[in-house]
Amino acid sequence: MPVQPKNSAYLYNVHSFLIMKRLLFIIALLFSIQSFSQPINHWETVIDQGDFWKYLVPGFEPSPMWNTLGFNDSFWNVGNSGFGYGDGDDSTIIANTISLYLRKQFNIIDTSVIQEAKLHMDYDDGFVAYLNGVEIARYNMTGTPPPFDQVSDSEHEALLYQGLIPEEYVISKATLSALLNQGNNVLAIQVHNWDISSSDMTAIPFLSLGISDTSYNYGPTPTWFEISVSLDSSNLPIVVINTNGQEIIDEPKVLSTLGIIYNGVGVRNYFTDPHNEYSGFCGIELRGESSQGFAKKSYGFELWNGIGQEIDGSFLNFPIEEDFILYGPYSDKSLLNNALAMKLARNMGHYSSRTRFVELVINDDYKGVYLVMEKIKRDVNRVDIANLKPTDITGDQLTGGYIFRIDKGVYDGWYSQYPVYGSADTTYFQFYYPDQFDIVAQQKTYIQTYVDSFEDAVASPNFLDSYGNHYSEFIDLRSFVDNFILNELSKNVDAYRLSTFFSKDRDSRGGKITASPIWDFNLAFANGDYCGGDDTTGWEYYQCAGPGPFQSPFWWDAMLGDTMFINALRCRWDSLRQTILHTDTINAYLDSMETYLMESQSRNFQRWPVMGIYLWPNSWFYAASTSHSEVLGYMKTWIEGRAAWLDNNIPGVAQYCDLYETPIDTTTPVTVSGSRADENMILVYPNPASDRLYIQSVEPIMLITINNMLGENMYREYHQGHYVRIETSGLIPGGLYLVSIKTTSGIRVKMIAF
Repeated sequence: MPVQPKNSAYLYNVHSFLIMKRLLFIIALLFSIQSFSQPINHWETVIDQGDFWKYLVPGFEPSPMWNTLGFNDSFWNVGNSGFGYGDGDDSTIIANTISLYLRKQFNIIDTSVIQEAKLHMDYDDGFVAYLNGVEIARYNMTGTPPPFDQVSDSEHEALLYQGLIPEEYVISKATLSALLNQGNNVLAIQVHNWDISSSDMTAIPFLSLGISDTSYNYGPTPTWFEISVSLDSSNLPIVVINTNGQEIIDEPKVLSTLGIIYNGVGVRNYFTDPHNEYSGFCGIELRGESSQGFAKKSYGFELWNGIGQEIDGSFLNFPIEEDFILYGPYSDKSLLNNALAMKLARNMGHYSSRTRFVELVINDDYKGVYLVMEKIKRDVNRVDIANLKPTDITGDQLTGGYIFRIDKGVYDGWYSQYPVYGSADTTYFQFYYPDQFDIVAQQKTYIQTYVDSFEDAVASPNFLDSYGNHYSEFIDLRSFVDNFILNELSKNVDAYRLSTFFSKDRDSRGGKITASPIWDFNLAFANGDYCGGDDTTGWEYYQCAGPGPFQSPFWWDAMLGDTMFINALRCRWDSLRQTILHTDTINAYLDSMETYLMESQSRNFQRWPVMGIYLWPNSWFYAASTSHSEVLGYMKTWIEGRAAWLDNNIPGVAQYCDLYETPIDTTTPVTVSGSRADENMILVYPNPASDRLYIQSVEPIMLITINNMLGENMYREYHQGHYVRIETSGLIPGGLYLVSIKTTSGIRVKMIAF
């Protein structure tokens, strides 16, 4: 086809477009030249603790210009920072208030040599900071600006008095070029309390400058000040997030760009490499409860498209999904607690979050070593239970799948009918999937009734509910045994009572409560100085019992009094100690991870210099350790001692282990690996029995008889199958009896008390 001549209007538009494009390029180039950062030679602090500030405890809304340089603050009070109620970290004591307004003027000698600034803010409970009238940082506050009588979004504890580093907010060269004056400037901060009756309020600001030449015009940095750590390359994948100037807060997520650099096994990853493993968008927010008070934050993120819609994706061999966690180990100086716990759970045959260590950079700020984890979700590749829809309100569809949990937070759920161990308080169960917004009334009633029935059975003297159902008919026994073993081996101080998840699938797919997936083991493996967390002896379940809203369900104490549970526990422990939980197996993993993280942990602890410092709730050796290698050495010694104590103290008798290792149902024969004596292939429970007796056998059962000690026959019946439930209420008086079970290979006799 011949080329058609373009009309003059078209040519004019093209010419105009090219001119505009060239102008934009020149503007961008000039801006980049203006804001180009030179290497930082050293850091100085221009605003330090104890400096004089102008301050106002307001009784009404201050002038909108209060945070600008030209505002007349002559009628404001004068005081030294910190400000608060006089509890040890305060130089200026103020009356109880919802908010406090601060202004500090400072002089800059030469803006051209300032390449970066860091605002460190120690506060209780929320704040917004402004440089020459423009917001540069905030946390725990909403509103633009927040009114003077607005409380903070939640409570936040100050850090300096605990020996921790105040939270850091980096101010880039580009922002400084736009806001910072050569000469006079003002830093203005409004600090807000959680409640007027709160016992504390804290405000201690610091402003430090990164200087590119050898001039010294300001003060020395605080002793805890951290030199910026740069990331040029890593043996770990590198995750790069840019929020485009938006602050990451605890809801809602902010639209950001996400890039992952990973060149393959054994190939080095350079920060300047293309984002070849993943390149796109995400929504990111802060996550955690008490951990949000740490200087090193953890984040939740979803894969998004460019307009903020969720999309599924895959990276670093994670199965396709959208919801992930960037967990930042901070008080866990091993960096490995969650990775180790998740690996052990997976090796024990349960779903737990897949994990991958990465190094994280957000807005050009190196954040350290992080662990990418899968958020707990119902999914074929995560918690693989039925997809429960709002219309599933009858029949088998109603019976699953559910995920519920025991945790902090205000969520819809229900209270247990029974008090926790050692207290009059009751456990509160939270709806997790479907969540409190999607679950319908019939589903709420069903799962609550099912859990109530389980609790009724486990609370009864004979472990049977009012219908004669043994508690084991409601739960996946293996998962409860393994949950107990993993929490006790690690002495997880949150065990049983926080971050504890349960699931239930449809009856047609098994339909029992499963004590998984596990979650949140950062305060485990001796990283806890309360509830006996650093002691190799004692049961964690009992050491953390007591009054309070977050305590362990009574189940575990009750089941530890049941022969069936403790025998299963003994069998499983002995089996795992030969393989997955063998000391050599665990040590080999820790040794391999020490090698794998050797380079990255060094950068991480330069960024977060916490070695040799107590971080809540470090045990003594976590606090005293001066290197990552030393932490892991202590950790291995502690785990070995803890496992040895469990070797000697796990209750129960290792018999009938084939039955516990391979659960038996009413129709399917059990496949037993290896040869076992016939007497180890039959389980009769409970003992003592009451209204019902259960018999399980590897071989098909043919005949059952029950005789008293005089030889008189009390019961005789032929059976078929591997599982028998005998109703004995009113049939057999109290006393000792011999139960004879005939199978295809002979007769075994068990003594049972009724």
